Amino acid sequence: MKLMRVGQLGAERPVAEDDGVTYDLLPLTAEIDGAFLADGGIGRVRRALADGDLEPVDVTGERVGAPVARPHAVWCIGMNYAAHAAESGSAPPEVPVLFFKTPNTVVGPHDDVLIPRGSTRTDWEVELAVVVGRRARYLDSPADAAAHIAGYTISNDVSERELQLEVSGGQWSKGKCAETFNPLGPALVPAEELDPASLRLTSSVNGEPRQDSTTADLIFDVHHLLWHLSQVAVLEPGDVINTGTPQGVALSGRFPYLRDGDTVELSIQGIGTQRQRVRQA
Repeated sequence: MKLMRVGQLGAERPVAEDDGVTYDLLPLTAEIDGAFLADGGIGRVRRALADGDLEPVDVTGERVGAPVARPHAVWCIGMNYAAHAAESGSAPPEVPVLFFKTPNTVVGPHDDVLIPRGSTRTDWEVELAVVVGRRARYLDSPADAAAHIAGYTISNDVSERELQLEVSGGQWSKGKCAETFNPLGPALVPAEELDPASLRLTSSVNGEPRQDSTTADLIFDVHHLLWHLSQVAVLEPGDVINTGTPQGVALSGRFPYLRDGDTVELSIQGIGTQRQRVRQA
């Protein structure tokens, strides 16, 4: 089962895909958001599907929105793959590196990515994204994290490297918060239906391979990250956690940065594929 939101920006409606058939979720909820997740919404969808209570719906040709609406926060982990830390010129971190994106960076998985005015160093980053399902505060151990995860999706942690690293004053978020800088989706896969321990992540630009790795190479795994974040902040239902990107980005010097007209494609095993056209802002 996969949960999705389809429709024009600001007017998305919830659907569920199960065994190749898409079902309308409006009889159950008007939205896939933090309140829906915290109130056992995924379980209700699963029961309704099993009972045959939902009607199939044709969404062919419709825009796909981000699979969770209005996240309270977008938490981002930096340099969480050893090879990516190395290509960035840094040693692997001893504790998770945290920065933030504003929630309004989140767009649909196939929406355009806009290069900021004057930018020549806009970069792509395929990431496994965790969506929080229950409030997490001072978890006792990483083993407690699983009960607080609603599911997983794909994030493109788009970055403007000059703003991030040279004009930042030391805070990465300046290069992370431009409009459209967090395509999310296409689907939210419930946590119990996907093992995040060894998922293949890939990215390409104009059909040319860029990143190809697995989450087995994460320095800090998903459960450790959620536990760690809960020690320094309160995680709310619907929050998104970008867990880091593997090697193969333009920052490495091996590939050109994004330019107007480029097409970026990102995939994660078991979740799906997102594709964006790059345009100048």
